[in-house]
Formats: sequence, structure tokens, C-alpha cells
Amino acid sequence: HNIGFVSPTHFAPQMARAILIAAGKGLNLPIVYNTNAYDSVEVLKLLDGIVDIYLPDLKYADNAAGFEFSKIRDYTTHARAAIKEMFRQAGDLIFDENGILQKGLLIRLLVLPNDLAGIEENLRWIRDELSPRTAISLMAQYYATNKAATDERYILLSRRISEREWISAVSLLEELGMETGFMQEYESASHYYRPDFTDSEKPFKDIRDFQ
Repeated sequence: HNIGFVSPTHFAPQMARAILIAAGKGLNLPIVYNTNAYDSVEVLKLLDGIVDIYLPDLKYADNAAGFEFSKIRDYTTHARAAIKEMFRQAGDLIFDENGILQKGLLIRLLVLPNDLAGIEENLRWIRDELSPRTAISLMAQYYATNKAATDERYILLSRRISEREWISAVSLLEELGMETGFMQEYESASHYYRPDFTDSEKPFKDIRDFQ
């Protein structure tokens, strides 16, 4: 139903050229740009009229949190500017007669423990700066691994979110008047969804293996 490019920022010019060549030969599918949103507006403008669906993350509402936990300078500033440009190009979601997405912006918000992502602040920004109709994908799938799970500097990230934190985040969609949203199940971060790489024979298990 579409062609999706994941984290394509570093080859965006080549991607754009390839799509234009393919379109000239009959390609007629929606193009999806899947990104962490740490994109430059200048690069995104190259994609105006080429990308149909933007699928960005909005990871943090605060630059300091972005630097502390992801070592990215001014993440929020750059991501919000990028998402504004994506919204200018793509707007609200448009589906065909079969319910398949053809065009639009869908912003992913990953709920983090201790509200480190600043979900309410980001939702207010989306509502006020873009539109209350902007589509939100609210995600519960965070789980701690590597340094987030073991380094005392990141103790605030060392656990999955609680059910109370998830319910609080979900309730914000209605409270702030956000009209379009998709939500994961709270169980999305459950251990049985994750590969066990200590088991070289069968790292990917079936849920029935845990019952």
C-alpha cells in the first residue's frame, strides 16, 4: 500500500531523485517518511510534493531532557520546527475509500517513566501550533535496556511505565481536545514481546511459551 523509508535523513536527496525517476515510470504509491524528527527544515523542503505521509517521533518536550537522555543538542527545537514543516506539506490524515492512508502527518509520542517525555506539553504544542485534528500515535512500549537499565545516572528511565502513568497520558488526549489518535495496549512493553538474545536457539518466542 505504500513505500516506507525509515530514518532516511542522511540519504534524502538520493531518495527524492529515486522516487522522481520511479514516478516517471509509473510509480503511484504513497511515500512514507519515518523519522525521529531530528531533521533540518531545509532538507524537508526538498521533499515537498514527494513525501505523502510523515511519521515522526516527538521524543521530548524539553531540550535538556533530550541532551541528558539521548545526547542530542536542541532536540525539541529542531524536531518541532521539522514537524511544523511536515504539517505544512502533509496536513491532516486522508484515507482512500478502503480506509488506507494516502496522505498526512502522524506524530508518535512514546510515554516515558516519570514523564520524561513531557507528553502534556507536547500535546499542547501540537494542538496549539498545528491543529487539534493532528493525528497522534500514543505508545506504551518503552522498556529499559543497556545503560538505561543499569547506569545509576539514568535511574529515572530504569523501568517501564506504570499503568497509572499510561492512563494519565491517555486521558490527556480527551482533556486537551485532541480529535484523532491511535493508542497501543498498555501491555506493549511486556517481556514476552522482546527477544531474549541470551537464548541463541530461540531468541524470538511465542506468547504461548510464557503461559
